[in-house]
Amino acid sequence: MGILTSLDAVQGAEHLVDSMRLADDLAFEASRDGGIRTIRVLASALVGDDQIAAIAATHALAGVFDVQADIAISRLLSDDRGFLREHAAWALASRLPRYDAIGRLVGMVAAGGFGSMVAQRTLEQWAAATPEHIAIGLEGALLGLHERGARYRVVETLGLVRSTMVVAPLVRVAADRAEDESVRVAAVSALGQREGDRQVEAFLNELARDDSYLADVARLALVDLGPRPAIQPGGDRPLTVGQLFLHADIDADLSQSGSGDNGGIATLLVRLGDALIADGDGAPGSVGRVITMSRGSAADAVRGVLEVAATGSGHVFGSIPTLSDPVQSASAWPLRVAARRGIRRMLRASGGVDVLHLRMADVGSLAAADVARELEIPVVFTVAPDPHGVVDSLDKSGMLTRWNFGDVDEHEHFWFRARLVQQLAANSAHTVLFPRPNLKNDMKDLVGIDITAHPERHSIVPEGIDLEVVDSAVLAAATLAAGGASTPALDELCDLLKRLPPQRRGLPLVVSVGRFHRVKGMASVVEAWATGPLADRANLLLIGGDLRAPSADEREQLAAIDATIPAGEHVARGLILSGHRPNDTVAQWSAAVRFGIPGLAAPRGIYVCGSLKEEFGIALLEAMATGLIVVAPDGGGPATYVREAITGFLAPTWNVSRLGIAMTEALDASVAETSDDRAALSRGTVESSFTIQAMAVALGSVYRRVHDVERELQDWVVTAP
Repeated sequence: MGILTSLDAVQGAEHLVDSMRLADDLAFEASRDGGIRTIRVLASALVGDDQIAAIAATHALAGVFDVQADIAISRLLSDDRGFLREHAAWALASRLPRYDAIGRLVGMVAAGGFGSMVAQRTLEQWAAATPEHIAIGLEGALLGLHERGARYRVVETLGLVRSTMVVAPLVRVAADRAEDESVRVAAVSALGQREGDRQVEAFLNELARDDSYLADVARLALVDLGPRPAIQPGGDRPLTVGQLFLHADIDADLSQSGSGDNGGIATLLVRLGDALIADGDGAPGSVGRVITMSRGSAADAVRGVLEVAATGSGHVFGSIPTLSDPVQSASAWPLRVAARRGIRRMLRASGGVDVLHLRMADVGSLAAADVARELEIPVVFTVAPDPHGVVDSLDKSGMLTRWNFGDVDEHEHFWFRARLVQQLAANSAHTVLFPRPNLKNDMKDLVGIDITAHPERHSIVPEGIDLEVVDSAVLAAATLAAGGASTPALDELCDLLKRLPPQRRGLPLVVSVGRFHRVKGMASVVEAWATGPLADRANLLLIGGDLRAPSADEREQLAAIDATIPAGEHVARGLILSGHRPNDTVAQWSAAVRFGIPGLAAPRGIYVCGSLKEEFGIALLEAMATGLIVVAPDGGGPATYVREAITGFLAPTWNVSRLGIAMTEALDASVAETSDDRAALSRGTVESSFTIQAMAVALGSVYRRVHDVERELQDWVVTAP
């Protein structure tokens, strides 16, 4: 194609996702036809206003093995544009170490954020070849750093240098009582990776005698240094499956559902783990143990390691200590090292995991993929056009352009996440896909994956819900609506509705459940409701979010909601923000939206999902199973099961006006119903295809196939001639 033609294609693509995909062609052309001219062509894109072309050119330069390409990328570490500094630090990981770049990479590590993670990865890569130079650069930086977060990150990076020369400074920091505890924690955690050093072990044993946070971390480090549990032979036995979501506090009771990043995925993993065990029933080759890993404290991790090591069957939960306060997923990338150590520790404690199922293009999957490769655990990856679908929606709405792509990417990390999806999909033993109306084309056009090339490596598995929970909720809400007894969960809802002014009591409810994140569109739902005719006809109930201690993402959504309706006017105008609630409570509230509450809410309300993208939609399925008419995004999974103008209405949710029209049509259809026939149809749709039990059966089959293939591969032993 030629380097100029390829760059023209990136710059001239109609859609941003096309430019992202064409960047791979640009990188290929650059590596195939290197030289000064190619470097000059790529350098010309670095100085233009087309930010997506500048990013593509940066990574294309990384494929040109010429010292001038090294110089061009290195210079970007000092660029005024933050997004280019980050992409340059990322691109340098594939280059030979450059001593003039070490100091600036260390500076990025100290500065924090996503840039610290990519700079740290590059320094870790370079340390394999030049450990002395990296160690000296990091130790030197500590002399002038005083902010504890910066010192933590630099000490953590020092711990990644695989050289005995860093043991003494790590011990010195860990033992220094004048040092901030968090910095000492970084050093102690790193010492847990120094196997075979008896002095280190003795030092950690001394620290572990206390009853403190530092002592908990020392105990985890000793676990890391300890003997490895024997790996069970891969014979005919029940399988162990690991699953992970790092951005949630997942417990068996789902008590934190809807808080922070605790969304549908947290609910899914709990229900699915239980269903996999029930389906397996202990038979050889079936799933006999599920290990669900999520974030937690160091003390939780110590207990979790012991529990996982002692549990040979059933559904067990393990905590991954990130050694920091919880943060939203977009800001969690610097937790990579702590997450990797925690995941490795948990998987080793298990005594053998047959399959690791990853689902998100996030720091947890990034870390877990490294561990799976190290421990030779096959990975099943649920691949979806995310963030590709979000990029496409924002592009169509005009909110994301090639002129501001880099600025937005600096916060959302679209480019890195898209490449992570490709990498995870390519290296997985099997991929799982959600149903979509145009699945084959979407995967190829948005993600660049041809699922027809090797169909045996891909399975389409819809998500599912637990109908027992929904049916119990429906019974409770119907009983209350008929004048019967209430439940504690429904009493909570009644208390919220009693705050409404008298003239608004008795209106039907529009309900939406989910995280307070821009992608979930809660502020869009409020705007569509408040600026249209629905504001006079129905009250709006939003379930989700941590209202007491909101994250940055939650604060952004709350501010956008307040811009539409001032905080002091929420209740007076019919807007109720409940905060997150346990899954069982949410189910009863949704059922109450259908049946109504005498004197407080009319029956036949509706459910609205305002997400920019929804790969499948657990909350939507739960609403349909409850019998509610739903409003859903017109792309992704929902379009495969929502029957337009029958069980729901599909809308381009990035368009607030059209979202409002769909909400109005849904309420009109709901209040006009005179029987329960449509509600039965909605529930029947879920029961026939989207139960958690059906999902468990399908995934159990996938896990068995992956395990069987791995056993066959183990028979191939490469020996010297």
